[in-house]
Amino acid sequence: MMLTAAGAVLPTAAEAQRRGASLVRDAEIENTIRAYAAPLFGAAGLASEAISVHLVNDRSLNAFVAGGQRIFVNTGLLIRADRPAQVIGVLAHEIGHISGGHLARMSDAIDTASTAMILSMLFGAAAAVAGSGEAASAAILGGQHVAERSFLSFTRSQESAADQAGATYLEQTGQSASGLIEFLRIIGGQEALVLERQDPYVRSHPLTPERVAALESRQQRSPFRNAKDSPENIERFKRMQAKLVGYLEGLPVTLRKYPESDTSLYGRYARAFAYFRALDFQRSLAETDSLIRDYPNDPFFHELKADILLNMGRVADSLPPAQDAYRLAPNEPLLAFGVGQRLVALNDDSRLDEAIGILRQVTLREPDSGAAWQQLATAYGRKNDIGMASLASAERYLVIGSARDAEGQAERASRLLKEGTPGWLRAQDIIAASKDLRRQQQQRR
Repeated sequence: MMLTAAGAVLPTAAEAQRRGASLVRDAEIENTIRAYAAPLFGAAGLASEAISVHLVNDRSLNAFVAGGQRIFVNTGLLIRADRPAQVIGVLAHEIGHISGGHLARMSDAIDTASTAMILSMLFGAAAAVAGSGEAASAAILGGQHVAERSFLSFTRSQESAADQAGATYLEQTGQSASGLIEFLRIIGGQEALVLERQDPYVRSHPLTPERVAALESRQQRSPFRNAKDSPENIERFKRMQAKLVGYLEGLPVTLRKYPESDTSLYGRYARAFAYFRALDFQRSLAETDSLIRDYPNDPFFHELKADILLNMGRVADSLPPAQDAYRLAPNEPLLAFGVGQRLVALNDDSRLDEAIGILRQVTLREPDSGAAWQQLATAYGRKNDIGMASLASAERYLVIGSARDAEGQAERASRLLKEGTPGWLRAQDIIAASKDLRRQQQQRR
């Protein structure tokens, strides 16, 4: 599982290391954020099906949108929110910045860059995006001072415009702006703090009493002012927070919030992750098995069991629950990756073609998945198909912004693959893209 945010004053290297910032992947939480954001994108006239969600493991309240429809949300914001409407309100505000053209100051290159390359630009260092499911993460390191990397800070007039646009999108989707108002009140208390203690959202999104007053006035006139969070959104929210608390906050904190006496879905889910992180695999497995008994068709409970078994070193045993998760949610590339990863890890050459077929589908759905390209390269290498292994490695290096390595692997693939084949043609594309990327990197220096 893994996380990111909105707002955009970004941490320096020291801040990132101190806070343990990392990019994390989690299919369930990404789905939750996507479900919250999709109606708002539709109301804004943006293509909701193109939304990609990225989670940043950072305790601060922060979120931003970059590269068109890529949403970055900090785990701190998700954990500290009191209800779904607050998260949805922040998303509506950020979408207001997109529709208002407030991101025009950013480099045009961001629109077509990979996620890792966006993080590289924003954080000033190459961020290698790796891993999947519950276990993988990629360190995000800052390279320059915050003031030199504040791409996404906005003016007061832009903030007010984004507030009003966000409120419009909320009304158009039958939702109340009360969550956005509540969030602004939360961060309003941050303004009196010294700069070092402020959440990044405050520094990049200047807050004024007039903004809150304007939203409150509009809220009073809204036909949806008393709209409540939907049961579906509440369910997603509670599961998301249980998972995040269990995975990120540690066992003592988790047991205070979700004691053993709490036998709800959320209590068991949180404790399963907390025990998992504490390496108490037997208790984690017991909590997870109880969830699977009660909810046999929930793909994410099967995914968790597969990850527990994998971390216990039981690779073969972890494959069936991973396959169950993928069967129950066949459109989830992260769950597909989990199956492909285990097929490669089995060291059973008879399963390599199956692994390659699944991993190729993952890379079609998520071409920015460095981990999928890496597993694909391993599978091709074990089949002694060095040309395709080199091509997959070139794709991975391009994703993580390592232009020289991408060019070298693509040139090797070009020599080994038959001229004119799709693989050979793709190698030529990567060579050209790598050279362009190297020029861009040199210019930024």
